[in-house]
Amino acid sequence: MVETNVASATAQEKTTDQLRAERAKRIVDAGENRQPDRVPISLAFGMFLAQSEGIPRHELYENADVLAEAMEKVALRYEPDAYSVMAQSSAPSRILGEVMTKWPGYGLGPDDSFQFHEGEYMKAEDYDAFLADPGDWSVRSYLPRTYSALQGLSDLPHLGMASFGHYSMGAFLSSLGTPQVASALDALAKAAQAHVSWSAMVVRNIKRMAALGFLPLPYGSAGIVEAPFDYMSDTLRGMRGIFLDMRRSPQQLLAAEEKVCDIQVQYAVARAKVTGGKSVLIPLHRGSDGFISLQMFERFYWPQLKDFIVRLIEAGITPYVFYEGCWDQRLEYLTELPKGKTVGKFQQSNIFKVKEVVGDTMGIIGGMPVSMLLSSAPSQVRELTHKLCQEVGKGGGFIMSTDISEMEGCSPELVKVWVDATKEFGKY
Repeated sequence: MVETNVASATAQEKTTDQLRAERAKRIVDAGENRQPDRVPISLAFGMFLAQSEGIPRHELYENADVLAEAMEKVALRYEPDAYSVMAQSSAPSRILGEVMTKWPGYGLGPDDSFQFHEGEYMKAEDYDAFLADPGDWSVRSYLPRTYSALQGLSDLPHLGMASFGHYSMGAFLSSLGTPQVASALDALAKAAQAHVSWSAMVVRNIKRMAALGFLPLPYGSAGIVEAPFDYMSDTLRGMRGIFLDMRRSPQQLLAAEEKVCDIQVQYAVARAKVTGGKSVLIPLHRGSDGFISLQMFERFYWPQLKDFIVRLIEAGITPYVFYEGCWDQRLEYLTELPKGKTVGKFQQSNIFKVKEVVGDTMGIIGGMPVSMLLSSAPSQVRELTHKLCQEVGKGGGFIMSTDISEMEGCSPELVKVWVDATKEFGKY
């Protein structure tokens, strides 16, 4: 305890610029599989912000100033090396009448947690149209199904006719002038305005946190992309549909995965140029031990994901991959990835086995189960933290964090014990 107080006193003597530089180097070194001066710790704020500061949860999605103040208070209280937060606004979903998400205060009670409502928004018979022209199918078929305010887009001519220039412009103008299409375009304009306004506030919040010495993890993110299999299942076919496709239409599924891999690589590269971000987040939803067999994994999941990750790396983008669920049976596959070029966050996998198998391949994030921070004895939290620092942190390449990107329900007192113990036991 004395060492922790001395460390805090030393930190207070440094400028915010010095602290920010030290924390950034710590995170970058560990992420690139090098040994920093100590094990860095990143806090996944999430709904912990509302809990800690007594804020209604819907406020975090509706008021960026409230979000910023909560982030600042929590960061200064715990002084992590980095933080993560899903700083999204519910406004575009509300304006467009989105059917695949539910937000606190929109589809849910004001203090409920965000929910994703999966559905079969792409039908099995849509594969041919999707493969022929995913852009046209998405605008004229998919968006009207998933956003009630965009149903009028189904009245548009085939988007490919735009290349007919002067000769097709009359048809487009006629469609744009109908009440249904005009209403959809108006909704898109309002949603865009809300999104741009929120995004500007998020940028200000990041700068505000940086001025205090704190940076987000991952640094310079260009957005979220998905494994090709997850892309096809999460927002298109749904879990039921994708499992049927593996049996009934495997060739179409494989062709679609190749298509969306190309689309996402182009998207990530374009986003990186616009935002200046050099990393992307890839949450993996369907590839873990409990979802599909190794046989199916080897045919439909891993080759496509590996190719996607390699192509991103070749484009100068660092993939931060969240291996959701348990990947204990699949860890050997991950050793095929380029060494030191990806960062992996692990949820239910045996983190000590993760270190043993892929510790030379990638930087590792995670380690502390959220369940441990709910109601355990402080001594138990310190004991596990010590073990994680000594074994998973050995030689570097480890960023301490919770096993999921959320700290909802965690005891503030135990979080403090955990952070202090990491700084104490994580020194090299």
